[in-house]
Amino acid sequence: MKTNIILTYIVTTMYLITGCANAQTPKTSDVSSKEKILITYFSKTGNTKKIAEHIQSLTGGDLIQIETNEEYPQEYQASTEIAKKEKETDARPAVKTKIKNINDYDVVFVGFPIWWSYTPMAIATFLESYDLSGKTVIPFCTHGGGGAGEAFNYVKKLTSNSIHPDGFIIYGSRASSAKPDIEKWLKNINVIK
Repeated sequence: MKTNIILTYIVTTMYLITGCANAQTPKTSDVSSKEKILITYFSKTGNTKKIAEHIQSLTGGDLIQIETNEEYPQEYQASTEIAKKEKETDARPAVKTKIKNINDYDVVFVGFPIWWSYTPMAIATFLESYDLSGKTVIPFCTHGGGGAGEAFNYVKKLTSNSIHPDGFIIYGSRASSAKPDIEKWLKNINVIK
């Protein structure tokens, strides 16, 4: 009887120890104050732009908007139909934003709205235009209620030779008041102290 109690105690203790050891911790990056930060973003309604501006104010990084050659229609339905077709055909809409000195940056934030539970295809065009190997690539996005979908995994796939700390996602309607949440996130992934 005593042996069974001791054995049960040992097994339970081992289970708890291994369970705690395997608990997932946030993926972080050790960004030093000497590393140069670039914040890129694609924004149709201004919500993602606001998040990018919060990140810039907290990190001091350079801010660049990703713009497509052809603007999306202002009318919601027309715009979403184009986005849906681009996703279905794996399109690469032309991007007029060019960053000549991308090699100067160590950390590249990439921001976008979620369209059809996915990354806008202009982000694929942008990311495939540069070799970001060895750089820290950090996605952030806004959404209207569907979450990030497969967007962050897609960014990781497009930049597979980069370092990928956890991304940031928030309802677009909360973008203006999100600075405290962004600050907490940036501290959690070791971008700011």
